[in-house]
Amino acid sequence: MYTRNETDGHQDGGAVEEPVRLTRYAHGGGCACKIPPGELEEAVAGLTGVSPAGPAGELLVGLDTGDDAAAVRLPGPEGGPAVVATADFFTPVVDDPYHWGRIAAANALSDVYAMGGRPLVAVNLLGWPRGKLPFELAREVLRGGLEVAGQAGCHVGGGHSVDDVEPKYGMAVTGIADPDALLRNDAGRPGVPLSLTKPLGLGVLNNRHKATGEFFGHAVETMAALNREAAQAALAAGVRCATDVTGFGLLGHLYKTARASGVSAVVDSSAVPYLDGAREAVRDGYVSGGTRRNLDWVAPHTDFGSADEHTRLLLADAQTSGGLLVAGEIPGAPVIGELVPAGEHALVIR
Repeated sequence: MYTRNETDGHQDGGAVEEPVRLTRYAHGGGCACKIPPGELEEAVAGLTGVSPAGPAGELLVGLDTGDDAAAVRLPGPEGGPAVVATADFFTPVVDDPYHWGRIAAANALSDVYAMGGRPLVAVNLLGWPRGKLPFELAREVLRGGLEVAGQAGCHVGGGHSVDDVEPKYGMAVTGIADPDALLRNDAGRPGVPLSLTKPLGLGVLNNRHKATGEFFGHAVETMAALNREAAQAALAAGVRCATDVTGFGLLGHLYKTARASGVSAVVDSSAVPYLDGAREAVRDGYVSGGTRRNLDWVAPHTDFGSADEHTRLLLADAQTSGGLLVAGEIPGAPVIGELVPAGEHALVIR
């Protein structure tokens, strides 16, 4: 644990070592600090369908459906590959700078995997309160990001930094994909099962960590795990519809997928996996404002059936570096529901 000297209040002016808790330097944490989906959609309304002059390639996926990344097909004699581009950054989700760097990098890389792509190169995005926190901690953040990018086979080619009031870190990532095998959020079809590749509950455990300092190693390792194998398995199974589950929660990202695909989705709440301690964290009130905003956003479009409040909150829990939500079956991932023809509600919980 990193420490800083603080005056201990004694008359002799002695100093004591106190741990640096990065989460105390941010108003929110991880993907829970995202702008609420409803507000974001209002802000970008009317900004779609604008084409540049003389583009270098064909835009395959843009802003229209709120997918995980943009994709552009490069020109070529037989049709070139697709370049996949994304950026993601957030405030500290854990107190340890190295783990925060790992998590933020895995989260940014996930957007490329969620499109069925392979990350090629990333650049760091760093905001740092230089008058409050030592650069030794920033170096640890960058070290964690570099390590996870290395695991992904992705170059890190520098980046950009600013003096900020809050610490923020993430990456802009460029990848490559087969343009005819992209995983998209608008390609769902009725009759297809839904699989989830990581358990839910990251948001409430992170919120408990921020409030109490308790360390949840299993949550950290879940967030730092790459979605590479899940994406490869989806492509091998012929899947064409997927998204990753991050700040808008399972229900938020599933609603966006159902809406973009013109279908409804049924979720078997008893089949959804949760991290150890997640239900207890909800019970004890460690629910972020982002999670509650997610729930408010999807509620008008959801038939919750007999699902209790705790279950609803977990299904809407704002995840950081969550798993892939795949329209199809892949090895090792539980089936949590299915896509059905569009009905009265976009989402139905059973």
